[in-house]
Amino acid sequence: MDVNQETRREARMANVFTEHEAAVPSSQRQAVIEELISWAARDERVVVVSADMGAAVADFRKHFPNRYFDFGIAETNTISAAAGLAACGLVPHVISMAPFGAIKCAEQIRTDVAYNHLPVRILAFLSGLAMGFFGTSHHAIEDIAVLRAIPNMTVVAPSDPLSAVALLRASAAHAGPVFFRMSEGVDQFVYPSLPDVQWGRFLKVREGRDVAIVATGVGVPAALRAADVLAGEGISAGVIDAAFLKPLDEQAIVEAASATRAVVTVEEHNVLGGLGTMVAETLARHRLSVPLGMVALPDEDLEVGVPAYLLNRYGITPDGVVAKVREVLSSSSVAGHRL
Repeated sequence: MDVNQETRREARMANVFTEHEAAVPSSQRQAVIEELISWAARDERVVVVSADMGAAVADFRKHFPNRYFDFGIAETNTISAAAGLAACGLVPHVISMAPFGAIKCAEQIRTDVAYNHLPVRILAFLSGLAMGFFGTSHHAIEDIAVLRAIPNMTVVAPSDPLSAVALLRASAAHAGPVFFRMSEGVDQFVYPSLPDVQWGRFLKVREGRDVAIVATGVGVPAALRAADVLAGEGISAGVIDAAFLKPLDEQAIVEAASATRAVVTVEEHNVLGGLGTMVAETLARHRLSVPLGMVALPDEDLEVGVPAYLLNRYGITPDGVVAKVREVLSSSSVAGHRL
């Protein structure tokens, strides 16, 4: 049996995934793997590659053993191989650990993938401080800054399992490369059902008139819980999910800054070069004068510890967001306006 016949046979075997929605997944990883199985059943071009991450995609391997390629502990080679597969007409999804999927592979992502406009999807799990107990080598806190500087790259960050599925589905029609900054270990649900994703647009989660909280990844559920606390203090806080980090939804930032007294950003990333920096650049470009606060990781050597401890240590929590909103609003008595 040739490869094409075997591929079609596997797709028929997995067609159960096209007949009904899977049960609500408990994590972004589970959500993405289930969606990939469903997608692969419909599209013979979909393949999965990884660098010694076979356990993470065991279910996909079970249904499509001939469409999974493992390159061992060789992340840079994996990206280059994925570029080759994409150049041959396939749609490769690279399953990687975030600490290695961006920083270590930046050259291959830039030269082999982005420069050639290839439809490689890099699914980087364990982003931010999810592996903080291993120390600096396993912190993934510079990836937004690095990848947003690479031409032709799209960078997205799901905030819960359902948004992960919605963003993956939306990427199906995109012809270029996409980097998915996947959170793990903090899987509170932000959305009651699959959100309606418009390519390149933020998702408005909650309306507010006093402050706009623009958050990404694990920052979104923290922002929502903070908004509940602030509401009890008479502060109306809107929450915006910055699901797209590149292209950036500047229109949403301008509208939020123009309609409120302050903007606060929340991210599990270095304070330099990430979401906060992008929002500041946008406000400056559009000549908007509005107080801006950033909840992010300091530009210094970080402590080593479990994710929950580190998030609390650096204030990427509901309490940390509440404190930052109070601080920023206390310095502001006028609404944002153009200079």
